[in-house]
Amino acid sequence: MEDNFHRRGLKRKLILDDEDDDSNQVIRFKVLLPNGTSVGLTLKEKEQEISFQRFIGLIRGEYEVVRRQSESFKRKKKINWNSESLYLEDAHERKASSRINLRHFQPHKCHILRLHDGSGEIVDTFENMWDLTPDTDLLMELPEEYTFESALADLIDNSLQAVWLNGKNDRRLISVDVLKNKISIFDTGPGMDNSDENSIVKWGKMGASLNRLCKVRAIGCKPPYLMPFFGMFGYGGPIASMHLGSCAIVSSKTKESKKVYMLRFSREALLNNSGSECTWKTDGGIRDPSEGEIEKSPQGSFTKVVILNPKVKNLDISKLQCKLKDIYFPYIQCDELSKDGRTITPVEFQVNGVDLTEIEGGEVAITNLLSCNGPEFTILLSFSLKQEKFATTVPGSKASQTANARLKCIYFPIRQGKENIERVLERLDAEGCGARENFENFARVSIRRLGRLLPDSRWALLPFMDFRQRKGEKSHLLKRCCLRVKCFVETDAGFNPMPSKTDLAQHSPFSTALKNFGSRSWDEEKDVDVEIYRDGRKLTFLQLEREYQDWLLRMHDSYDEEIESGEDHPVVLVSPLKNKAQGITSNVVRVHQILKRKGAFWKSGQKIKILKGAYQGCHKNNVYATIEYFLIEGLQGDSGGEARIICRPLGRENGCILSSNDGNPSLDIRDSLSLPVSVIDSRKCVAIDDADWERQLEKQSRKTPSTIDLLNVKQCQELEVEGALPTDASVHAGQAPPGEIVAVLRPSNFSLSGASDDLDQRDIVKINLDMSMEVKFSRTKKHQAKHVCSVRIAPSSCKGIHGLYIFPIGCEFPRLFQKAGVYTFSFSIEHSGCQNYMQNVLVVPSQKVGKWQLLSDGNIPFYDARVGSCFPPFSIACYDIYDNQMPFTTIPNFKIRLIMNEVFSVDVTKMKSSLSSDNLVLNIEDVIIECSELDSIRPHYAATLMIYLQDKSATISVKCHVIPGALHRIEACSQLIGSQLLPGSVIEQFVLEMFDAYGNHVAEGLEVQFHLDGFSIQGQICSKYKADDHGCIDLGGLLKVTAGYGKPVFLCVLHDDEVAFKQAFLTENRELRITSRVPELCIAGSTLENLGFEVVDSNGTVDKTFHDDEMRGQFHTLMVKSESFKTDNSVRYAFRHGRCNITSFSLPQIEGPICLKALHSCHPELYCYVKISLVGAPKVESDEFLTPYSDGKVLFLQNSPSVKNDNVGSLLSLVKLKYEKELEIEVCKYGERVGKWENLLKDLDGQKTGIEHRISALQASLEPNLKNNLDCLSTKEEMMKMIKGRGHSAASILCRLLQGPGMHVTEFVVGVVCLLGTVRTVKLSRILAEYLGEDLMLAVVCKTYDAARALEQYEHNGEVDSKLGLHAEATAVGKSVSGRFHVACLEDIRPYLGEVEVSDRQRKLLLPDPRLPSGNHPPGFIGYAVNLINLEHPKINYMTDSGHGLRETLLYGLFGELQVYETREHMENARACIKHGAVSLDGGIRRENGVISLAYRQPEIYFPVQMDVSPKSKEILKQIKEKKLELNSILQQMQKLNVNRAKSLKKFNKTKMKLEKYLDDQRVLGYNSEYAPNTPMSAELSLR
Repeated sequence: MEDNFHRRGLKRKLILDDEDDDSNQVIRFKVLLPNGTSVGLTLKEKEQEISFQRFIGLIRGEYEVVRRQSESFKRKKKINWNSESLYLEDAHERKASSRINLRHFQPHKCHILRLHDGSGEIVDTFENMWDLTPDTDLLMELPEEYTFESALADLIDNSLQAVWLNGKNDRRLISVDVLKNKISIFDTGPGMDNSDENSIVKWGKMGASLNRLCKVRAIGCKPPYLMPFFGMFGYGGPIASMHLGSCAIVSSKTKESKKVYMLRFSREALLNNSGSECTWKTDGGIRDPSEGEIEKSPQGSFTKVVILNPKVKNLDISKLQCKLKDIYFPYIQCDELSKDGRTITPVEFQVNGVDLTEIEGGEVAITNLLSCNGPEFTILLSFSLKQEKFATTVPGSKASQTANARLKCIYFPIRQGKENIERVLERLDAEGCGARENFENFARVSIRRLGRLLPDSRWALLPFMDFRQRKGEKSHLLKRCCLRVKCFVETDAGFNPMPSKTDLAQHSPFSTALKNFGSRSWDEEKDVDVEIYRDGRKLTFLQLEREYQDWLLRMHDSYDEEIESGEDHPVVLVSPLKNKAQGITSNVVRVHQILKRKGAFWKSGQKIKILKGAYQGCHKNNVYATIEYFLIEGLQGDSGGEARIICRPLGRENGCILSSNDGNPSLDIRDSLSLPVSVIDSRKCVAIDDADWERQLEKQSRKTPSTIDLLNVKQCQELEVEGALPTDASVHAGQAPPGEIVAVLRPSNFSLSGASDDLDQRDIVKINLDMSMEVKFSRTKKHQAKHVCSVRIAPSSCKGIHGLYIFPIGCEFPRLFQKAGVYTFSFSIEHSGCQNYMQNVLVVPSQKVGKWQLLSDGNIPFYDARVGSCFPPFSIACYDIYDNQMPFTTIPNFKIRLIMNEVFSVDVTKMKSSLSSDNLVLNIEDVIIECSELDSIRPHYAATLMIYLQDKSATISVKCHVIPGALHRIEACSQLIGSQLLPGSVIEQFVLEMFDAYGNHVAEGLEVQFHLDGFSIQGQICSKYKADDHGCIDLGGLLKVTAGYGKPVFLCVLHDDEVAFKQAFLTENRELRITSRVPELCIAGSTLENLGFEVVDSNGTVDKTFHDDEMRGQFHTLMVKSESFKTDNSVRYAFRHGRCNITSFSLPQIEGPICLKALHSCHPELYCYVKISLVGAPKVESDEFLTPYSDGKVLFLQNSPSVKNDNVGSLLSLVKLKYEKELEIEVCKYGERVGKWENLLKDLDGQKTGIEHRISALQASLEPNLKNNLDCLSTKEEMMKMIKGRGHSAASILCRLLQGPGMHVTEFVVGVVCLLGTVRTVKLSRILAEYLGEDLMLAVVCKTYDAARALEQYEHNGEVDSKLGLHAEATAVGKSVSGRFHVACLEDIRPYLGEVEVSDRQRKLLLPDPRLPSGNHPPGFIGYAVNLINLEHPKINYMTDSGHGLRETLLYGLFGELQVYETREHMENARACIKHGAVSLDGGIRRENGVISLAYRQPEIYFPVQMDVSPKSKEILKQIKEKKLELNSILQQMQKLNVNRAKSLKKFNKTKMKLEKYLDDQRVLGYNSEYAPNTPMSAELSLR
């Protein structure tokens, strides 16, 4: 047998994976003994085998120890330890009687062995087989109460969790049998055995089950959360079984095991075995499965729990079936698990052999049957603890931090006047499943956790579902409809249940959050965040509330049938008045006078009694009333209509009125009541007979109050009440109000005249109505009263007197009488018929002064005043200690002082004072400040006006500004006094100090107007000027002398069109005179040479400052004019250090006296005259001598009467000889000059050739993209220099001014268009410049329109005033502005209103790329011109007042959406998408108006090109530029030399011709001349 055991064991042996240390191997055995007992054995051996005899000895030793401690063991039969048939058998029926191989037993696991001693007795149950000792901590969590259903459900929970783990093809069955003597729960789950991981001990040992650890898998799953991991505490099985009966037998089998393991769980045995060691041990056993068990579980695994001797007797099985079906309904019938929406049965549930799917009863089934077929309102809620709660969570806590729930709201409509919820309750009562609920307290919330119903979670409405406290137009309808909704809540495992699993844990934050979901007060202090989802959308609570309300109204309109019709012909009201009193929301209402309800007729005029609590407002007393009408919403057959009862309460006269106007009926409910017809259904409205009605009338007449009265002081003292309102004329503020005021209702027969001061109950009506007291306050009787407080109290009794209304005043409102004025106490009772009672109390100010205060409009008073003028009036009030305004008896003594600083202060003496008509205000008027020390508080002029009252015991300080007075006088502080003025000079020191009449400098910003003659103010366009913060106008460095030499000038300052200052001066005198001697007689057509002029001062000293230097802005030139003949006025002769030399001046070809006027080009007052007589050369005729001047220029007649004949001959000979010599000299001189110019030209031409070769070599070494762009690679400075060379253009003048010091005329000027930015390529620069044109490229850009206007001013006749604006600045630098020029005003340009690239530093415009009709982008498109210009750095950040930059205003205004293409062909192909014009880099221009620009030109003004150039190329470009400048200089020199050569050659040829002609004439006349034409001398005059 030993070999057999060993052999069979080898086939199924278990090998340890860990064999590190044999000493740590612990093998546990549970040995079942043949006498029905069991012992445990633990081996910790290093040997791998042990002999059978030794093993039996160890077992016997353990048995003897237990036997001595247990009385039950002593009663057992003896075991034959020495039997020859002794052997051991394991769970797999393997036997051993020789050696025991310990390697076949897995360590750390309990192995069950059965000992046979050969007696032949078979025992199935073994005492103390299982150790069920629980953890002591779990004993603290045991449920306090357990019902039969909850205990049975705990066992079923274990079965449900077990069968849910079955495979797809395994049967899921839970069968419950409840019999008189036992209860059986059978399931086809995986079963249990003796293994550690699946031990049957875990079922019975509290805390040993690990099913609760699966809870986390059931958090966050999808609704309806059917994952039955219900385990929470680990004691459901044993506790439930002990509650149900005295003994429980658990039988279980796994698929792998052949035997059924049993555990016998006896309450009495556990209690008896629990000793000092707190151990619970119970019996167990092993058996074979029965045929019934195998039949129910085809897969071979199951668990069966049998409860013996159940405590419950005479159990109604049908009710149990309904109850269990309600608890596990989703696991029995579910249509959400199948993809096609079919209803499936996830688990088979049988109770006493009946499948629960066949049971029609139960609350769930009934509610589903009676609910409407409309849409459900379903939301998903996701709960999570807030972050701060995580930190407070105890480490190791099992609490979840998230939870989820689905809320499904179902509407139960009212049908035929009866609520379906009432029908549900009636059906449940009929089936015996009623919960003792009615319509009002019906549980409208039920909760399932993981699909399992928590039976005791029968909550009222959740806060978001409850509209009973809401107000609004449809509130009364929502209040009814919200009670027709039941919410089915399904939660996941994030919610914790109570230990009994009958409700959610009360103190769990998630349970609290769910129960308070929608409560606004709880939302503010909640510790849980809740997210709401509906149909996949995340909602806020307000959205949820709105959608739920809309759903509720839709359900009412679609499914409610409150009442169909009355019993008479109705009056139909269309669009009746909807108000709270009527409780009507429908647009159509039927008015009936007869209504049949629950078999009884109710008619108009019928007397009824409405029991207390029937409706809102009827809580304490019954109400007697008369029925007037019945209102039914909607037309006949409409659903959702509600019925209302209109009745007039007893004692009210203004009842309901049904009237008709032009056939349109209307209903005015007035003082009648509108009650829901449900008061009849709830039996809270009953009909009464006439006798009862008469008794109520009589009773009410005796109780009818007449007036409201207040008890006096004596009566209050009788009641020991400290109170009564004061009856004196007035009381002072601060007097304590009465502690209490007692009001009473007087009956109709009460008379004040005959009333006694003693209290009598007959004079006081006892009525159960609340009285309201309202206190209003008004400062005077003329002022509107304001609400102070109000109190509403019920009647009470005191000293045996009933019907007293005791209002607490002193304790509630102790400061009531602190405000002075009229207090009106008003007492009223609604629905009493009594008029309101009012009593006034006059409170006057206290006699204690609290403060003095300056009256204002609520703001802090701050005054502005001018010295010498009156302050605004001051109004001062005196207040008592309670802040009440006190009246003045007389004008108090006061003093006013102006405090400027710590040093200066001024007493105010001029003022007037008076009291107001009501003596409440002290008025101080006409306060005048006279002070000359205001300069000490410049520039803010802040001061404090102190008003001292009552001998300085009280003061009032007034913050103020005291500004200087009007302009009175002006003083000049200048270097002009005693000095001479030079034209064009700038006065470096000239300050005008302006004072008021008191000697204070005027305030900053005072505007004056200048009238100048001979002066100009640089940078000032207009004639107005403002004082600075010192009260001065500093013209130092700005005042410029514009008058000429020796001229009177003056400066005049005007203020308010009156002259405030005027001063005249005289400029220094200068004289222009000629220094060379001029002949009195000159030959006409001859030349004057070396004419000298000089400028001298009054002392005759040459003024060397007259020196022409254009680089320094000094323009001193001389021009010669004449009225006798035409001169070239463009010819200028430069002054050098005060002198000017005219080397040559040609005289005209006229005879007679002429006058030449030499004058300074800039100072025409400097001039001098040169008078010359011109004579012509004599002509030779037949009877006269021919003069040597045969050309006829000068002719001396021989027979002239003024000349003697003998002198004529000598004169002619002298002239002839002199003329020949002069011609000879002139010819030689001009010939030498021509040779000189030609030699110089030859040298320069050689230099030019060398430079050109060098430039070509440098250009060859450049990068290819730079070779063709050399002519446009100009910097901004070079372009500015080019613009300056544009002579008299506005852009040229502006560039000069922008480079100089800042001036007013350039303050608001941005610049010139072409200098505001750069482009990347030369082609783009050229085409954009050509598109705009030179005029727009040189346009001036101004920030504002005023700045643009300031550039040019006009005279009265419309001509330009050259003394102002840009023209004045041009004159100052010796230039002038000629021709028109464009000015762009940024604030007037319509900006681009689209989006810009904010992240781009250049702020480019976000313009959409053009698209062809095909939808494609046009090829060759480069971009929009407005975005291709890069603005200079300072200009990028410029913004107009409206927030637009230069690109959005100027560039967009110039280019618009001009498109740029690579070629003309690309541009032509894109015509369909060109709206605002386009250009191409190869010269194509298409304008917006359809005009095409043809041909090509090279613009001289263009945008600077900014290209990426390497350092080497930069150096080459620098050298090329230098060489070009050098070449340009040479070309200019050559040009001048060519001009000089041409002039000299022309003069040479002219002189030569004169000489040749002269010699020819001499030869013809027969004169002997030493210069005959054929002489060698004549030949030398010809140029080679």
